[in-house]
Amino acid sequence: MHYQKFNNKFLILLSACLLLVSFSVIAQQHTKPVIIGYVGGYNGNIINAESIAAKKLSHINYAFVDIKDNRAWLHNEKTDTVNFRNLNTLKSENPDLKILISVGGWIWSKNFSDAVLTDTSTMNFAQSAVDIVAQYGLDGVDIDWEYPGMIGDKNVYRPQDRKHYTNLFKILREKLDALGKQTRKKYLVTTAIGGSIEFLQHTQMEIAQQYLDYINLMSYDFDGTYDNMAAHHTNLYTPSNMPYIYSTDVCIQNLKKVGVHPSKIVMGVGFYGKGKIVETGDNNGLYQIPVQPMFGGGYSYLKDSLVNRKGYVRYWDNVSKAPYLFNAEKKIFITYDDEESIKAKCNYIRQHHLAGIMFWEYFSDRKLYLLDTINKEFGY
Repeated sequence: MHYQKFNNKFLILLSACLLLVSFSVIAQQHTKPVIIGYVGGYNGNIINAESIAAKKLSHINYAFVDIKDNRAWLHNEKTDTVNFRNLNTLKSENPDLKILISVGGWIWSKNFSDAVLTDTSTMNFAQSAVDIVAQYGLDGVDIDWEYPGMIGDKNVYRPQDRKHYTNLFKILREKLDALGKQTRKKYLVTTAIGGSIEFLQHTQMEIAQQYLDYINLMSYDFDGTYDNMAAHHTNLYTPSNMPYIYSTDVCIQNLKKVGVHPSKIVMGVGFYGKGKIVETGDNNGLYQIPVQPMFGGGYSYLKDSLVNRKGYVRYWDNVSKAPYLFNAEKKIFITYDDEESIKAKCNYIRQHHLAGIMFWEYFSDRKLYLLDTINKEFGY
């Protein structure tokens, strides 16, 4: 009798433990860091959806939707609409996959300031973006305004952009929520942002975040900040003796300082390299004076064709947690992300409780070397 009671208690306890484990697993599944891949269709190309590993992504941001006459506009409508259909087929493989339109980009940000100049124009612009989402069965809008209140690529810009940028997200949120009531679906509002202090001075990210699901930090292309040296373009850390060097960590800390919650921040990584010819071979090209830019290439190309091949030697900067290549004979320096730097970044994301990782651009690493690393790190 006592044995039977003990046995029953044990079974009850075991069942409770198994239930807790099940809940824990479910919770972990729902709290995995997001993996957002930007997929480019801006050149008018047809995207082969079969070549995209749908299960290895949580979100796809389709880049880009243009702006014309203060409306979101499909610059390449014939191919854009085909691409939307092709990308949506990936949901049969991964039902949880979300597909968003990304509006703007470096070249197509010229008309943002005009489009959101008044409440009426902002309402109309936001509605035009929402209409695209509704028409093609997509999941949200990503705003890639490069950059509010700043010239960017010879853009129209105004001091009022600071508040208008926030207002755009407010109205997008309202309109997508209204659409959601009709479709019984949750839609996303996200943005891609620059990592500079100047960007934060020209925006109200501490306010804007309340309307945003994710803030995609473009923590790459840092090298473009420096005219007088060949530096890393997507380094994780800043050397203590070079505090003027941008890094992913510095940009994330700056976001936190203005009040952005870590759970909104998605760290950007580069799936491509950037090259420069430098004056001397000192320090294996790192931080040397650049002579002219050189083609870097996507990571699959770099790994298969250049890393420790053809005179290119791979070096690791343990302070910045970043790799680079240097060809001493040709004095060519190439900065990029690889598996080691990606692992360091994934670890940072976990330690700092960030929302996840995003990358530009999917087809820059066709063999999925980096995406596979991210998947392994995040348990996809």
